[in-house]
Amino acid sequence: MSYEEIMDKLRELGSEQTKQIYTNHGVEEPFFGVKIGDLKKLVKHVKKDQDLVMKLYDSGHHDAMYLAGLSVNPKLISKETLQNWADKAYWYMLAEYTVAQVAAESNYALELAREWMKSDKEMLAVCGWSTYANYVSITPDENLDVAEIKALLNQVKTTVHQERNRVRYVMNGFVISVGSYVKELTEEAKQVADEIGKVNVDVGNTACKVPLASTYIQKIEEKDRVGMKRKTCIC
Repeated sequence: MSYEEIMDKLRELGSEQTKQIYTNHGVEEPFFGVKIGDLKKLVKHVKKDQDLVMKLYDSGHHDAMYLAGLSVNPKLISKETLQNWADKAYWYMLAEYTVAQVAAESNYALELAREWMKSDKEMLAVCGWSTYANYVSITPDENLDVAEIKALLNQVKTTVHQERNRVRYVMNGFVISVGSYVKELTEEAKQVADEIGKVNVDVGNTACKVPLASTYIQKIEEKDRVGMKRKTCIC
């Protein structure tokens, strides 16, 4: 399908109800309000055309940008393109999901995660923490830098409550990811989760809640799923 045909399809799939929900979460125009499930149905029409993927993201149209993230081949995307995508991720869904998940499966996951986490720009820092959290969920433990992850857990413990709004959210998610996917560090992640307790995040005019890290990790343990890696983090 062509760019124009994809945009027409997105327009058809959009709804005012979904658009209002997205508006409450912080999406900016232009967008049609397409549900993620409906976006996934279009992936098969896009993913074989990586030039189309790039055009969709560069459109600045939220629905098209999210579809691009679902359709891109993360092993083919360049570091420069990922940086460009991160710079254009103006709100948390694009930063925490689209950019972070693609970056986590790219050849530049750790390099960019480390760089972005230090950024004074909130959404870039969000990209960084979420990229690393996604990376540990798909990477075998023997390939992880355990010492670095321990240091990051300690950073969360000592700074999370003073961090910027959405950075607090993804730092909390990082603790959950480490506790859930890295067996060697589950106990340490649980200790950090207990110490940070409830992490307060302004989620705007929505019913979203910030998961309590200690409770979340406990549920993973009860299901005997600690250390079970995901095949992909792009969703």
